[in-house]
Amino acid sequence: MGDVAQIYEDYKEHADFLTIYVREAHPTDEWQMKSNVKDDVCYAQPKNLEQRLYIANDFIKRYKYPVPFGVDDMSNAAEAAYSAWPERLYVIDESGHIAYRGGMGPFHYDPKEVRSWLAARYGEVKHEEKPVTRPDVKSDDAKPAEKPPAAITPAPASPPKAS
Repeated sequence: MGDVAQIYEDYKEHADFLTIYVREAHPTDEWQMKSNVKDDVCYAQPKNLEQRLYIANDFIKRYKYPVPFGVDDMSNAAEAAYSAWPERLYVIDESGHIAYRGGMGPFHYDPKEVRSWLAARYGEVKHEEKPVTRPDVKSDDAKPAEKPPAAITPAPASPPKAS
């Protein structure tokens, strides 16, 4: 998640971004994982759009997720069109064609690969090394700036044509 948010911050002036929440990957009533319990993100598989929107909004607020956000409909049209479950990255070019199709997660989900694609197209974004901070030292300057949560928009109904 952090990698995608950083890629968004680095390339949002060059490309439009959209995260689409599809059906829950590890719901409590199907295949819950210990990490969900540890992170306190335990949800049953949503049965209606209102439940799906609730989970999406919780994610945006909990993680202060800055990337524009859409929610798939209950027929899972975006998931089916993009083979997006549980996670996948795409780049759609200016003409509406798929220019980059990332591997399916979790094992082939690779934000570094899409970053490389964007860097080849728009130039590499370099980051200064961040100073190491110690948790026992408090500083008012160390607080991150508050950002409003991203707006939720409808997911695309059909995929663009592959090129």
